[in-house]
Amino acid sequence: MQTNSLFLILAAIVSGAVVPFQAGPNAILGRTLGHPLWGTLISLCVSLACILPVIVLARVGAPNLSNLAQAPRWIWIGGIVGAIYVTSTLMLAPKLGAAGFITAAIAGQMLASIIIDQWGLVGFPQKPVSLLRLAGLCLIFLGLVVMQLQALGLKPPASS
Repeated sequence: MQTNSLFLILAAIVSGAVVPFQAGPNAILGRTLGHPLWGTLISLCVSLACILPVIVLARVGAPNLSNLAQAPRWIWIGGIVGAIYVTSTLMLAPKLGAAGFITAAIAGQMLASIIIDQWGLVGFPQKPVSLLRLAGLCLIFLGLVVMQLQALGLKPPASS
């Protein structure tokens, strides 16, 4: 494995590791504000407040809005999906727990990723499904089942 690939994989692991820290605070934010959708809105506003100074400090030029007319219409899905994800985190993580929610979310992400790669959707290059990739997907779903055995009623709760 190349050093660059290893660095990218480690960076992705770190970025994934921070996601569970979003669920609890966002859920409490939604409850505090009286509804999960208010929690979503405030969370996304905080994201905006965090990225604006980075844009200024990095001296990023103004966006070229004229290119938007030629861009595919599906580019807007990222913002929509982000709002859905933050809202589902607010609503589901408190019920499933951090590990339960993240395991299920990763399983869903991997299933969607295999589909996206297979047909080269939403701007990704086409990467046909292989037996190894399907085996990895099955292992992820097996991990989901193992993590959720008790919640699925497949294993009695441990006695205290």
